[in-house]
Formats: sequence, C-alpha cells, structure tokens
Amino acid sequence: MVKITDVARHAGVSPSTVSYALSGKRPISEETRRRVEEAIRELGYRPHAGARALASSRSNVLALVIPLRAGIHVPVVMRFAVSVVTTARRYDHDVLLLTQEEGDDGLRRVADTALVDALIVMDVQLHDPRLPLLRSLERPSVMIGFPADSAGLTCIDLDFKAAGEVCVEHLARLGHRVVALVGSPPEVYVRRTAFAQRVVQGFTAAADRSGLASSVHPCEASPAAARLVAEQLLREQPALTGVVVHNEPLLEPLIDAFEQLGLRVPGDLSVTAICPDELAESVRVPVTSVALPSAEVGEQAVQLLMKKLGGDAVPEATLLPPRMTERASTAPRTTS
Repeated sequence: MVKITDVARHAGVSPSTVSYALSGKRPISEETRRRVEEAIRELGYRPHAGARALASSRSNVLALVIPLRAGIHVPVVMRFAVSVVTTARRYDHDVLLLTQEEGDDGLRRVADTALVDALIVMDVQLHDPRLPLLRSLERPSVMIGFPADSAGLTCIDLDFKAAGEVCVEHLARLGHRVVALVGSPPEVYVRRTAFAQRVVQGFTAAADRSGLASSVHPCEASPAAARLVAEQLLREQPALTGVVVHNEPLLEPLIDAFEQLGLRVPGDLSVTAICPDELAESVRVPVTSVALPSAEVGEQAVQLLMKKLGGDAVPEATLLPPRMTERASTAPRTTS
C-alpha cells in the first residue's frame, strides 16, 4: 500500500508538504503542487478519508447552500455549483449540496454536526434571516452575494450595481434617451434578493445621472411573459430605444417579441444584458452583455474558505468589476 511518505519521496518534498497539498491548509507553490499531484497519479496513492478526518478533526467536506426557490434560473445557479465543486476537489474537499428552503434550521443542522468543515451560502437576500446564525457559527462561511449589512461576514460576488450602471452608460453613449430594465421574476424582488436589487439600484442611478427616462419591469421567465412585457413597454414608453435584460431565459424570446411588434434589433432597439457570455453569443442577434463570472466567483469563494480554514485573514468584501463585451445588439440611436 502506497503511503504519504512514498509520495513525498517520489516528489522530492516532505510528508507535511504532501499533506498541505491535499488539505489546502497552507499555501504551496504551483510547481510543488504539480510535483505532488504527479507523484500521486504515478504511484496511485489514495488518502484514506476517514483517517484523515480523525487526524485533523475535519471532514474535508464543504456545504454549498443553494435554496432552489421560485424564480431561480437553475442552469445559471449550477454554473456556480460546478465551479465550487471543481475548485474544492483541487483542495481534496468534497461538496455537500443543500437545496431545500430551510432557513436557519437547515444551516444549524449541518453546522452542529461533523458533516462539514465550512459553508458557502447562495441566493442572499438584502435582509437575509440566516445572517445572525452565520455570524455566530464557529465554522467558517462565505456568502456568494452581499446583504445590506455585510459586517462580520465574508462576501463575494459580481458588482451587480456597477453592472447595471455599465449597461445604462453604454446605451447613453450611443444616444439612447428612453431605456427600460426587464428584470428577474417578481418573486425574486419580493424576497429582496440582493443581486436583483443591486441591478435595479445601478440601472436607476445611471439613468438618473444621464438624464434618461427609465422604468423597471419584473418579468416571469416565459415567452408569453416576454411578449406581454414588450407590448407594455411600447404602450407606456413609445419612444423606447434601449433595453437592459437581467433575466436569462427571456433574452431571445424578448428580442423575438420586439421584432414581431415591428422593432428591429439593433436598428430600432438596442438590447444589453447581464448574463453568461455563452448565452449572449448564442442568441440569433448576439447580445452586448456584462458577463456573469460564475466560474471565477465559485473558485474564489472556495479559496477564501480554504484560507479561513487555515487560519488566514481574508477580506470581508470581494466585488468583481463588471466586464462588458459589445456585440451586434446595440447601435447608435437613429433619429427619424
């Protein structure tokens, strides 16, 4: 049976360095990590999870808390989950996925056992009822999302307020004077989900700064709802020439609905979105968009947790700046 000392000898490092490479307790150089991983592969070393947990009083399992509530777009959420799982494996950790809406009870049940070492919490609300418990837990946690008061917490996310601003500023530079935000389903706003609220804040602030007429329209994620909101927008804002979409399933149905109502994209109407790049590129008219950096956010969330588990200080707030890619869906406003 291959032992950790055999791996260390093969990689030319100490057994403790192999242990750090497996546990992520301490940072090691990428070159050293590569040598250890090659030695593990070549020798077929399989660390014994139970023995490792007993030795370290750790389970090497992270909890990923994603309540699958109404209005959540599961394919996008799963992008974050895949990134968390993939990164956790690099640190020799597994991930326990918790999808039920249990509030404090679910978190407490997991945290009070030896099931997990730390938690990543998603679908954060501005006034999230889980915050007091997360602040009091002995186990480290990271939130993907920012509540209204993030003091004493570790949070990471795209800067959604800035993302909303960037979309409006792009339309304003192109000369558009009347804009609308087609946002998440209504229940997402009723829950005061943080990322959706911050997009509205950024959209409205940027429109006001630029002197644009603007409106915000929550919308269910269906083609029928897309048609209804397009009709409403043209009825209430006949001078509309710019739209920001923050609702992934609506992107193509909304463009189709506007074109069926006589508005060509981008000839008559410019459309921007906050969504994954792959989605923006796949639409019949490729959409100018701010990327949703799910891979980067998931990876950094795990890295922050690993540092906290190792006793290292981490920043309370990590906001990723928005990155916009211009595509075929936006153009200067035409005057008739």
